[in-house]
Formats: sequence, structure tokens, C-alpha cells
Amino acid sequence: MPNDNFILTTKDFTILEALCDHSLGRHDLLVSLIQRKIARAVVVFREDLPGGIASINSRVRFRVNGNEGDTRVLSTGQVTAPVGMFLPITTLRGLALLGLVEGQDIVLTNADGVDERILLEKVEYQPEASRRERQALGQGSISARRQPVLRVVSGGPSQTRCPVPVAPDDTDDPGPSAA
Repeated sequence: MPNDNFILTTKDFTILEALCDHSLGRHDLLVSLIQRKIARAVVVFREDLPGGIASINSRVRFRVNGNEGDTRVLSTGQVTAPVGMFLPITTLRGLALLGLVEGQDIVLTNADGVDERILLEKVEYQPEASRRERQALGQGSISARRQPVLRVVSGGPSQTRCPVPVAPDDTDDPGPSAA
């Protein structure tokens, strides 16, 4: 696969389009990279996303300019978890990794005007692949099976109605003592 194509899920592609739309009029490095990703994207349904491709919420191991590797979870930037665990796609490096295949690299110019070569070494976790594995094991709908079943029975065991006691002020509110 040529290094100038990116594989994105429909969800990831839509998020990039929204980021681009909200950045209209700006001509910074992030907007140009978003436009590059959109223009060269191969868009697939999440069920069809091959393993080894960085998608949003994937845990990825990568290197910048051949330096020591780093592992982060690609996020939309709306995560309030420990600092250093996530890499938002609203940053150049996070956006650069999105849609890459293991072993693929991308060169971008950072805010200091220095070229960076970012290599995606490994996708350690991909939510789409994990979902397929759970479904293959028959665990895809376990949470739905564990939901309690609600059965409405009209009138209950007897059809008689019990009168509701009314307080002297003509309300049925038992007041704070009932709590």
C-alpha cells in the first residue's frame, strides 16, 4: 500500500470532516493535515477495518524520528483521563497516526518548522478488531442478555384499589419524615 493513503472508518472520517468544518478560515498545520487525510482516505465500515490500522480509541506504539518508542491511545481529545495516556487527534502527532497501517510512516512539519517522521510500529489494541473477536466468541450480546426483564401486569394480583391516605392539608405528600 502506498504511504500516501490512509484507511479510516466512516466514524473517523466523519469526525475529521467535522474538525475541518469547524476550522474553516484557519490555515494552520493541523487543518492542512486534516485536509490531506480526507483527500487520501480509503473509507470503510468499522466491521471491515483490517487489524493493524490505527483508528480512534486504538492503543498504538510509535516512534518519532527513530527515537525511543511511545505508546498512547488515540482519542478525540474529549477524554478526561490521566495525562500522557492519550494522544488526541487534535494534535499533529495524534492526527498523523490516525489511519496508518503498522509499519507505515508519515512525514509532517511540526509547529517549529521541523520535519518529523512518525512511524506506526504496532497497533496493540483496536476497538473494531476487539468487537469482531467478541462477536466471534458469541459474547457480542452478553450485556443485552443480562438485562432484567420487565413485565407489566395490569392490576397486579387483585384488581382492588387501595385508597391513598391524605394529610390534613389535603395533599398526599408524607413530608420529610417519610424519607
